[in-house]
Amino acid sequence: MFLLNSHPDYNRPLDIVDAETLGESAAKTVERFLVHRGNHVETPLHALPALAEGLGLGAIHIKDEGHRLGLGSFKALGGAYAVMRLVLEEAERHLGRPVDVAELQSRAVRDVAAGMTFACATDGNHGRSVAQGAELVGARAVIFVHGGVSAARVAAIARFGAEIIRVDGTYDDTVAEAARVATEKDWTIVSDTSWPGYERIPGLVMQGYTAMVREALRRLPEPPTHVFVQAGVGGVAAAVSGYLALAFGDRRPTFTVVDPMRAACIFETARAGRPVKVPHGEPTVMAMLECYDPSLVAWRVLKHMADVFMTVDEEDAIAAMNRLARPLGQDPAVVAGESGGAGLAGLIKAASTPDIRAALGLDKDARVLLFNTEGATDPERYAELVGMTPAEVTNDRRARGATA
Repeated sequence: MFLLNSHPDYNRPLDIVDAETLGESAAKTVERFLVHRGNHVETPLHALPALAEGLGLGAIHIKDEGHRLGLGSFKALGGAYAVMRLVLEEAERHLGRPVDVAELQSRAVRDVAAGMTFACATDGNHGRSVAQGAELVGARAVIFVHGGVSAARVAAIARFGAEIIRVDGTYDDTVAEAARVATEKDWTIVSDTSWPGYERIPGLVMQGYTAMVREALRRLPEPPTHVFVQAGVGGVAAAVSGYLALAFGDRRPTFTVVDPMRAACIFETARAGRPVKVPHGEPTVMAMLECYDPSLVAWRVLKHMADVFMTVDEEDAIAAMNRLARPLGQDPAVVAGESGGAGLAGLIKAASTPDIRAALGLDKDARVLLFNTEGATDPERYAELVGMTPAEVTNDRRARGATA
């Protein structure tokens, strides 16, 4: 499915809060925080010239978040950043003075953090980020997961010392249960989705994602003309589109939001022009994007800045994973998890469908930017979908220097 943005707020300026959260100054702040994370290195930006030629495009670049901070996902940027910010704010209240990120490991700040508990719901990646952030500052983390989260992903969260609570139902059920328990126990919820009355912390999570956009733009030989980004609740798409709009103004690239067909809450929200919760159905292979209720903060941005909304099906996503794993020509291989290659799946579908290709202006001069939002965070599942053994996946990731 394919839809042009027809919301009355389309192309109007962002709200001042969103502009402050997602702009250049905010991204610089995130990068300053990243310096204080011991395993921080800038993730690679890969050029895919053979793929671009095969699709009749000028250039394709993909930012590979499968290498991010030992977690293998862009989510490493969001949850942990929010935890760090919230600990410093609490320390300022306790100490009665400004507290800089350079003091994060000081005894005074760690004493404050030790009395804090951070909770969230997750499909895997966001929970690991919150758990890693809590471990970094010396706080406690309690992570709520639903039955569909694999044992491998649960173990990856638990290795940061987090307590795991299993919840019957879907991701949205875990969001509700985490919020209920956290309110009851006076814990701090660090969610990557938002609801009425709960917007600032999801905004901080989104702000964390802006660092990867700033990194990508520094490395690109020319600014992109088109950007495709996958959506779950919409946070990463909103962060990327908001940053690009503020960076380029009227010259911003055409921005396409890609949803899984089986969990298309952002697509249906765009079609209705208001937040829409979609019914639960058959699970999607794009597990990290399996969300049925959009983030209100994300939609507030996307209704202004997304040009196009589209969906991809299961076969599209698996084909994109395999295309990245077994590249054309001299293009580098990229390990993309089930959800990580969904943006590429959208691009391939758009470039291969004449009506969509013409509507988006995808021609030989188009320069496309994509984000591989996760690597093989569940190696066994990844191996099954790309026809490799788990050992081959592990060896391949080691050869490339991947850490997740």
